[in-house]
Amino acid sequence: MAAPLAGLKVIELARVLAGPWAGQTLSDLGAEVIKVESPQGDDTRQWGPPFVEREGDRSASYFHSANRGKASVTVDLRTDAGREKMHALLEDADILIENFKTGGLAKYGMDYATLSARFPRLIYCSITGFGQTGPYAHRAGYDFIIQGMSGLMSITGEPDRQPQKHGMAITDIFTGIYATTAILAAVHQRAQTGVGQQIDMALMDCAVAITGNQAMNYLTTGTAPVRLGNAHPNLTPYEVFETSDGHAILATGNDGQFQRLCRLLGLDDMASDTDYASNADRVANRPEMNRRIQEAARRFTRDALLAACEAHNVPAGPINDMADVFEDPQVKARGMQLEIDGIPSINSPFKFSGAELALHRPAPKLGEDD
Repeated sequence: MAAPLAGLKVIELARVLAGPWAGQTLSDLGAEVIKVESPQGDDTRQWGPPFVEREGDRSASYFHSANRGKASVTVDLRTDAGREKMHALLEDADILIENFKTGGLAKYGMDYATLSARFPRLIYCSITGFGQTGPYAHRAGYDFIIQGMSGLMSITGEPDRQPQKHGMAITDIFTGIYATTAILAAVHQRAQTGVGQQIDMALMDCAVAITGNQAMNYLTTGTAPVRLGNAHPNLTPYEVFETSDGHAILATGNDGQFQRLCRLLGLDDMASDTDYASNADRVANRPEMNRRIQEAARRFTRDALLAACEAHNVPAGPINDMADVFEDPQVKARGMQLEIDGIPSINSPFKFSGAELALHRPAPKLGEDD
């Protein structure tokens, strides 16, 4: 079976994470993706240790996490030869992904206005920290800063500690995914109009967009949400509890689940107590409810509590480290760990009944396809 995007050609003039993540996603789905690097290579090739060592190449694991499946060519846009090489690559390309600072490609004649005149069908996806417009458009965008500015860190972490960033560069990852969605929407529209367009993706926009229910809580009430650690602002009990030998996540989503949790914990009186009858009641009486649940949870080992929750149809789970993750039978059953040409990789999450993914090559060596 063919991959869904077989036949699309993507030129990725991007580095670090958001742009390469979009390029890797399109490659997994079958597009031909040519990564255009400066002669020095993508910055993340050096973001180690750890490194992946292979003949003629030593690139950081970080680089391999976002560049699977691509070809690599080197281009020096400062030279006439480099610009001619870019034009040759674009002759039959469908999509260009770039993440230069706003206006940064104009001096090379690689901006959208210039290229669209020559390649009217080109879909040109620009990824920046703050977008092509607005008072911050000139600024460089870094995930950590965007997490702070977007409000994400204001709702992440313990209330009596520093605000915390996410453990991954989450605004980069989400921007890459949103960019992929926008690119495919533009491909669909081009099939009807015959012309391409520019897509303006900003990390800041995507970060604000994913604040979701927390932002809606603010817009509804005018009160900014605060950090609650592992607690949920709208739902409870829905957090981490200590057991006798570790931690477990208990995540009840309705009244029946809460009542079953109470009974398996030996808190039968709480199951019928009007103070906890509805989710709104439980939110209002959260401290005492959590105190009693915590006291009961400590009488269980982690695995015993998880087994009891499974038996009583109460949503619960462990907190795995990465070693645990890749030993998890569900992760194994879904084939989420790969090895491509001897190099470990994380599988793409797409599963199709009528198509296959194009997981055909690891991240490229610098200039491997010049």
